[in-house]
Amino acid sequence: MIKRLLLMVFAFMLVFSTAFADEEIKIGSINDLTGGTSDVGKDAALGIRECVTYINDSGGINGKKIKLLLYDYGYRVPEAITIYKRFRDLDKIQLLLQWGTGDTEALSPTVNKDKMVTISDSLSGHLCDPKKTPYNFIYSTDYSTNARAALTSWFEKVWQKSDKWKKDREAGKKPKLVCFYMFASPYSSAPIKAIKDQAALLGIEVAKDQDVPLTALDAKSQVLAAKGEGANVIWHGNTTMSVATAIKDAYALKLEADNIINNWGFDNNLLKMTQKAGEGAIGAASCAFIGMDVPYMDKVVEYTKKVNPGVPLDKRDIRTVQGWVKVSLASAGLGMADKKGKLDGPAIKAALESLKDWYPFDTTNALGVGPYTITDTDHRPTPVASLYTIKDGKIELFEKINMKEKFPDKWQSWLGW
Repeated sequence: MIKRLLLMVFAFMLVFSTAFADEEIKIGSINDLTGGTSDVGKDAALGIRECVTYINDSGGINGKKIKLLLYDYGYRVPEAITIYKRFRDLDKIQLLLQWGTGDTEALSPTVNKDKMVTISDSLSGHLCDPKKTPYNFIYSTDYSTNARAALTSWFEKVWQKSDKWKKDREAGKKPKLVCFYMFASPYSSAPIKAIKDQAALLGIEVAKDQDVPLTALDAKSQVLAAKGEGANVIWHGNTTMSVATAIKDAYALKLEADNIINNWGFDNNLLKMTQKAGEGAIGAASCAFIGMDVPYMDKVVEYTKKVNPGVPLDKRDIRTVQGWVKVSLASAGLGMADKKGKLDGPAIKAALESLKDWYPFDTTNALGVGPYTITDTDHRPTPVASLYTIKDGKIELFEKINMKEKFPDKWQSWLGW
């Protein structure tokens, strides 16, 4: 009798737990909280948790709550692979959020074989061609588009028009580009081929690249080398801390070159760290900066205080907002697939590839993003790069540049760079 009763209780618990599991949607998230890019990674992870909390507080995805499994991998590719296998085999996640270019590209063959939709903070252009990486998605302009756009905007608005370079222009001098980045970092080096191709297209000379570690606290030798080359513009491909180091050293050593920066190196922390040295720098951004007057920013600010009250708002940055954009895109794909009754990789992939003129939370200009369109032939969500500049000690919009419209004969051929 007791044995039969225990079996009935066990059966009830199994049914109950299975039913409860069916009401959850599991998202696995691999983040850098302690490694080489943790200067931006910690804030991004906070944004992911806060957005998931907001979605759950708002009813979840079609009434199903998100269960977020977020792990630190310390920017180590082998650790990311181990975590992914746990997510896939033990936790049975429905969607994967990833962080770095190295781990995302390393895991790409596996997630595509597993048909696991992956949305990464790596905005590498190598992940955007669905013929090669059908289950990899990004939530912003890719690094290569950012690099091409930043160099083009600098060339047209600064080199060709500013008084600073007037004598050089009148002398018939060609501008010279030097790239500062960590050679061994897949993230930092991802757009180098593209920016050099764009330099050739614009008639800009390319001087010798300078190897700057992601954790650099001194970049004087690299700055002096660029100065010796006669650089007019420096492309910074690292994250905020080492970019700030290079810009401060350039200012101290009177390198007159202008600074253009990839999105993970341009934020409010850069402004604080560089002060006068950062004036005039131009950087790409994936969304609006925290506190800007755009739809849904009030929710971002509200949930920073609700979920992580111990981290003051003045210590938060655009990375928080990027976390919200990333989770919003994930929830859009999950929601559409779930409504059709098939919450698996192919269904989520098809849902994301059906998005047309999409905005986060279906609200125009929410978080300064959109409209995004993703197709089964092109996973670049937008050709419009948002470029900001530091002016009078503040970050303000410099230009939004539609690279597809500006280079219509080149755009398609750039897919997958």
